[in-house]
Amino acid sequence: MSAARAFASIILTLVAAIIITICGGVSGKYWAGLPIFAWCSIVAFAIQWLVFIPAWFSHSEKFFDLTGSLSFIAIVIMALVTTGDPDPRAYLLGGMVLVWATRLGTFLFTRVRTAGSDSRFDEMKYRLPSFLLTWTLQGLWVLMTGASAIAAITSHNPTTLDGFAAVGLIIWAGGLTLEITADEQKRRFRKSLENRGRFIRSGLWSLCRHPNYLGEITLWLGVSVVALPALSSWALITLISPIFVWILLTKISGIPMLEAAADHKWGGDPEYEAYKASTPRLLPKISKRAN
Repeated sequence: MSAARAFASIILTLVAAIIITICGGVSGKYWAGLPIFAWCSIVAFAIQWLVFIPAWFSHSEKFFDLTGSLSFIAIVIMALVTTGDPDPRAYLLGGMVLVWATRLGTFLFTRVRTAGSDSRFDEMKYRLPSFLLTWTLQGLWVLMTGASAIAAITSHNPTTLDGFAAVGLIIWAGGLTLEITADEQKRRFRKSLENRGRFIRSGLWSLCRHPNYLGEITLWLGVSVVALPALSSWALITLISPIFVWILLTKISGIPMLEAAADHKWGGDPEYEAYKASTPRLLPKISKRAN
């Protein structure tokens, strides 16, 4: 990516962040003269840019994923503390995001430390505009993904736990379980020496090629369901969170990158081509397999 295109993308990213920040804070509480949602937005991006500085000078991506997870933790804690008197729904949402962020951050940091590097950054970590764009996009990821939860936590509309909370919690738990199980199955597969250089197609990975991403999308859908009763007016736009996660993982940085890498590595291998042809990318065709 050219420097001009990277800087243009950074500007567009910030514009998108400003729009969601305005919408998310419309019906929310204020702190120190600004909507709490706006403070969370500022913190999300500030953390990325602060960590970017040493990351650039050391040309290292080792703390990239960990920084993203810590950003979620930071803005959730900030939202809960500055809100003053969070209601039960706010505490529930905060707990859901904190559990997910802690688990994912620990998993990803351990993975990149074990591997030594992340191949996604092999070239861009030596190109300032592209590397800066990546960290800025992570700020948008934190903000957009957590938008419905933060908007609900900081909302002026106090709500009691209800059917939405119960259903959303069940969806979130199912998605989280799916993601954890898929990640653990892949970790164990890669740990085995006899599987070195091979692709996984067992367990959940026999039902679809990216079960961990299916879990990720599902759990954020659950978060938005829990958040819904606390949202009103323009804050309802923050319900775009699970849609944003779906678009990000299926169209931009998730599945497309992994599929391209897999095609480069195993393309032409009859077993891989058969697996790819018979196994859906994301949504399992369980009914057909049952037949």
